[in-house]
Amino acid sequence: MTTAPIIETERTILRAHRLDDFEDYAAMWADPVVTRFIGGKPRTREESWIRFLRHPGMWSMIGFGFWAVEEKATGRFIGEAGFHDLKRDIQPSIEGRPEAGWVLVTSSHRKGLATEVVRGVFGWAEGRPGFDRTVCIIDPENEPSLAVAHKLGYREIARTAYHGQPTILLER
Repeated sequence: MTTAPIIETERTILRAHRLDDFEDYAAMWADPVVTRFIGGKPRTREESWIRFLRHPGMWSMIGFGFWAVEEKATGRFIGEAGFHDLKRDIQPSIEGRPEAGWVLVTSSHRKGLATEVVRGVFGWAEGRPGFDRTVCIIDPENEPSLAVAHKLGYREIARTAYHGQPTILLER
């Protein structure tokens, strides 16, 4: 069984999600600032639980997934980042391609942490089969995430819709 390896960045530790992360995880996904551009509405505790459970499954079934992001200085859960394949109903199709994603608790925004964390994730992916081209989808109004994506080499390849909402598809 494959599990998330540990990755260290200057200010964070990326590791597998743990059961004791769930309360902080559910609070993050219930925050309207966090979900404004990711689904557009806060998640219920039940929705967060279902989302939380998919992380070990991704690693086990497809050999990659998301890492929990822990702040080195405090040991607290501050977000997650990684790659997934969610079999999204989106055109053009991205199925079968690693899709990068990242999310941080509101108190960790605007500190350069997303770029640092995603660079760590890309370091893990570098040279691995199937990771020569990755994608991500971002709400066109999510300027901070678009800036992170562009800093890390993503370029827009299509304007599309996902669940009826405008979406930018980027590729690296």
